[in-house]
Amino acid sequence: MDGLPVVVVGAGPVGLAAAAELAERGIEPLVLERGERAGAAVTQWRHVRLFSRWAELVDPAARRLLASNGWRNPDDDAYPTGADWVERYLRPLADALGDRVRFGAEVVGVARRGRDRVVDAGRDAEPLMVHIRSASGTELLPARAVIDASGTWATSNPLGGDGLPAPGEAAAADRIAYRLPELSAPEVRARYAGTHVVVAGSGHSALTALVALDELAREHPGTRITWLLRRGGIGGTFGGGGADQLPARGALGQRAKAAVHSGRIDVVTGFRTERVEPGAQLALVSTDGHRIDAVDEVIALTGFRPDLSWLSEVRLELDTTLQAPVALAPLIDPNVHSCGTVYPHGVRELSHPEPGVYLAGMKSYGRAPTFLALTGYEQVRSIAAALAGDRDSAERVELVLPETGVCGGSGLADAAPADDDGCCGTPSEASLAASTAG
Repeated sequence: MDGLPVVVVGAGPVGLAAAAELAERGIEPLVLERGERAGAAVTQWRHVRLFSRWAELVDPAARRLLASNGWRNPDDDAYPTGADWVERYLRPLADALGDRVRFGAEVVGVARRGRDRVVDAGRDAEPLMVHIRSASGTELLPARAVIDASGTWATSNPLGGDGLPAPGEAAAADRIAYRLPELSAPEVRARYAGTHVVVAGSGHSALTALVALDELAREHPGTRITWLLRRGGIGGTFGGGGADQLPARGALGQRAKAAVHSGRIDVVTGFRTERVEPGAQLALVSTDGHRIDAVDEVIALTGFRPDLSWLSEVRLELDTTLQAPVALAPLIDPNVHSCGTVYPHGVRELSHPEPGVYLAGMKSYGRAPTFLALTGYEQVRSIAAALAGDRDSAERVELVLPETGVCGGSGLADAAPADDDGCCGTPSEASLAASTAG
């Protein structure tokens, strides 16, 4: 099977980095991307400025490949938008990889040739078969290994507090946004100006939305903003401020905190949506009967989850809580780790009972939040080293990530400590951080 390609699913930052790492080691990669261009998911949040600097957003092997093609490195200390990341890095990287990247090819299944997940006999001798759907129909492609770097962007969590869409949620879909709106765009501002907007979520996307909506409310005083948190208190939601080792992330939290202090944002904690009542205006009802009435628009930024449906015939070993690889889950569990600390990990933690199948990038985190590109780059470097037979390099994982500056509390647990200065005086879920990538 050594002559077969390693199939990489997804032409986002981590998928393209995987291809660059493999190619540098003399292993032929084939990136399959269902979109028509590289960075399709990042393009959908092109208006968001990242917390990470350019220095932390370019994979080392990708940098070397691009440099050999005359690429001009952006200023390492600058903070790009999603659009910058796509145009100045992801698409040039896809071009440099050439025909190793195939667009318009959606992976709809992976299995061992001639064996479903139940069959043991002869399994190790057969290649993985990747089922692809494209404009020309369906096809099978044999692969030595599969690195799933497809991310989680396409599968956002619902508004419903139990992880399922709340009754009435689907009927109100035209008034519920599950991605961060581009609130700087005139047509988007017109949609929300002068309305009652509910923001649900406590991650960085939610904080970004609150800051932008507060600016909108200053210009349009008829705009009403309600912020719903599933947690019992605000706790460390605003982050570590000046103690955050990503200064832009800390600054966002401080701006959100100031917006809440302005009095233009109503904060409701401990609210888990049980149903949505449609009508001329919406009503949100929580599990304890609390109501938020006269709602015009909802921005539900409650995080993302992995789509595992097309991996049903390979043997994955996933944590029952996070849906992340079992060896990785204890290192990233937000119920345990409240400081933003992620311990070094690589191929050892990302391996499954099915040889040659790896989840990498945001998808490897399952439902855990706040994934940084640096993590994904080190993951795929380690995987590529293992596939090349360089176990020493594969297991010599060095990952030092910037901490949030927030410690204590209880992660995603319901009980959160009171804010140090008693912010907001009123009795979450994590969402996609602006510095994450699929």
